[in-house]
Amino acid sequence: MLHDNTPMTHPATTPRADDGFAPLSDVSAAPGDAAPAAAFAARFSEDQASAPYVRAVERFADSSPESFMVPGHGNDPANGAEHLAEIFGERLPRMDVPLMIEGIDLGDDSPLVQAQRLAAEAWGAKRTWFLTNGASQANRTAAIAVRGLGERVLIQRSMHSSFTDGVLLSGMVPSFVLPSIDERNGIAHGLTPEALDAALTREAEAGRAVSSVYAVSPSYFGSTADVAGLARVAHAHDAALIVDGAWGAHFGFHPDLPESPVRQGADLVVSSTHKLAGSLTQSAMLHLGHGPFAERLESLVARAYSMTSSTSTSGILLASLDAARRALVAGTDRIGAALEAAVELRERLRADARFSIISDDFDAYPDIVATDLLRVPIDVSATGRSGHWFRGRMIHEHDVYLEMSTATSVVAVIGALRDPDIERFIAALMRVADEAAIDSGASDAGVGAAFPSLPAPGELRMLPQEAYFAASEVVPASEAVGRITADTLAAYPPGIPNLVPGEVITAETAAFLRAVAASPTGYVRGAVDAEVSSFRVVAE
Repeated sequence: MLHDNTPMTHPATTPRADDGFAPLSDVSAAPGDAAPAAAFAARFSEDQASAPYVRAVERFADSSPESFMVPGHGNDPANGAEHLAEIFGERLPRMDVPLMIEGIDLGDDSPLVQAQRLAAEAWGAKRTWFLTNGASQANRTAAIAVRGLGERVLIQRSMHSSFTDGVLLSGMVPSFVLPSIDERNGIAHGLTPEALDAALTREAEAGRAVSSVYAVSPSYFGSTADVAGLARVAHAHDAALIVDGAWGAHFGFHPDLPESPVRQGADLVVSSTHKLAGSLTQSAMLHLGHGPFAERLESLVARAYSMTSSTSTSGILLASLDAARRALVAGTDRIGAALEAAVELRERLRADARFSIISDDFDAYPDIVATDLLRVPIDVSATGRSGHWFRGRMIHEHDVYLEMSTATSVVAVIGALRDPDIERFIAALMRVADEAAIDSGASDAGVGAAFPSLPAPGELRMLPQEAYFAASEVVPASEAVGRITADTLAAYPPGIPNLVPGEVITAETAAFLRAVAASPTGYVRGAVDAEVSSFRVVAE
């Protein structure tokens, strides 16, 4: 087993049989714990070695069809798709299959249906939908679907903006719970079951009983919450749990990775399969759990899916999802090698006083019960340079690309099926650090940039949908306090929405947003202007 010297001292939580979701047979691993190896291997059936949708698309491509259907390139790399074949090779246009073809996607037991059934089994879901508009489509679908359970949703304030879109579309009434925050590094983590219970109790006592909960796990930085505990709390309050697991699509496919959120009792799980699990960009999945809301949610999700999906779904993206699922199931050794590389990277960086691993301090946060080793968050502030400077130099001088940066850090992401070139990465990082030391007299305004404390959300005076579509006007910041925002505004870092349509703009929030916008490493997404000198508000 792999170890990262990142102790998690919080009490382990094991799913109970009475939680309303299917237990993992003999696998009783707590969140973040490694399942016994034999039981882990036994969870996958022999059918997982197949890829029915991939095979169906390959059969079509190999049949040399004479297509009078869309796509207009006719699947012919020599007559209609030359421009594509020249760039991507002949195989891609041949596999860009038309829709509604018998033996591919047509019928109750088509290869596409079979592929989605295999995906559900692999992740431990009751049902899985393949998506070609990314995890953003999954978030919008989930938000529309849970409206059928009730109008009130409790949202972790670090939610993705696409879930806010779904709230606007469905007309739901949101309330919020703040995650824990690493204010030094500008990182939003997650929720404890105790924090969720307190927030749900608060809403119930105020006569605002919640019917669904939206939580984020893992975070951008790899911190993983006690999903099993969150599910128990949500279900005890008669609420469904949606987990934004976009960054954890690879969870559950190796004993040294955290468990799949579906297997921990989540009712809906957003899975951005392309991020670390190996499918093509923009492909994703939405998983339905086995919990107490499964029967009601299944038809609601199916109907919501038809509203959010394209009627011209890409067969290439769908095939990549089928292929990624098969590769993950068969890829225990490859995933293990990626994890070993991530551990080696951490160890080598710890040996250099100029760097530290942010996740080494995750045990200070009670909401974090496990760390995804494939996210390596590196504190570079000891070099006297910001993470933004480091990331820029790594890209422009060495062609080494890092996922993101903050004022203090950079984050390296290792795909679950990759064998990364650690030597090249280390060599580039060391050269950039040496450059920082040589040029130590140069100023970097991003270093030491203070992260202001997050302001509390303002009062929600209008439904988000109502405020979003209401007549609006743009007013100077000095006149915006006390008015109702028509926009969603989120300060980066840490990327938490500070205003959603319908909320009152407080003096604290306006000052916070302007301070972040004025800092050398911050910006406010959704603002009318970069300086946040004005706000779009509901007209009076």
